Amino acid sequence: MIKIKDLSHQFILGKKDQQTTISVLEKIDLNVNEGEIVTIVGKSGSGKSTLLNLISGFIRPTQGTIWIDEVCVTELSEAKFADFRLDRVGFIFQSFQLIPSMTAYQNIELPLILKGVNEVKRKDIVHSLLEKVGLDDFQDHYPSELSGGQQQRVSIARALVHEPALILADEPTGSLDSDTEMEILEIIKQLNQEMGITFLIITHDEEVARIGHRSIAIKDGRLLEGVQER
Repeated sequence: MIKIKDLSHQFILGKKDQQTTISVLEKIDLNVNEGEIVTIVGKSGSGKSTLLNLISGFIRPTQGTIWIDEVCVTELSEAKFADFRLDRVGFIFQSFQLIPSMTAYQNIELPLILKGVNEVKRKDIVHSLLEKVGLDDFQDHYPSELSGGQQQRVSIARALVHEPALILADEPTGSLDSDTEMEILEIIKQLNQEMGITFLIITHDEEVARIGHRSIAIKDGRLLEGVQER
């Protein structure tokens, strides 16, 4: 599902005559198989967020190639990568990234509107997803009227609207309490088992790391040897 080869990235800081190059990732090789849950575990500053942003196409790598579902995404234009993401990849964020002025229903529906899906089909899809994440009684609630766990459930439902083969998750339980964290992790495991969705999750939390079929540590921009099989 994901194949990364010789991936490195540097950020250039400062003005043109006083630039400093900061190396964030060094020669990353990584394969994620279809149907796996793989967790990348590291402290703040380890490079894990940069790795996810590179895979997502939000930034371009200094060096290396990234393949997603047999497509070399590092060769795609920005516009084509955006279309690819909309069709094939779902995202779950720590901060939920919900639109405050939209209800739970509308937040889930929005990607379908952007894709041009007709209203009848949108309604069927959104209601099905609300039921799947246990929020069918909360469709008219705004984010401010939902708990953190409920907001993350909306975010998960939104990530599922196009039936992606891959979901990228950035600290998906980082702002939740322990009990709610376990509920969200159970949903992720259920989606993996029932729908075969591949998950790549970055985290600093060992509880989150444990749900992975494989857990890989990252430190100082390098993936460490000794992948832990689950």
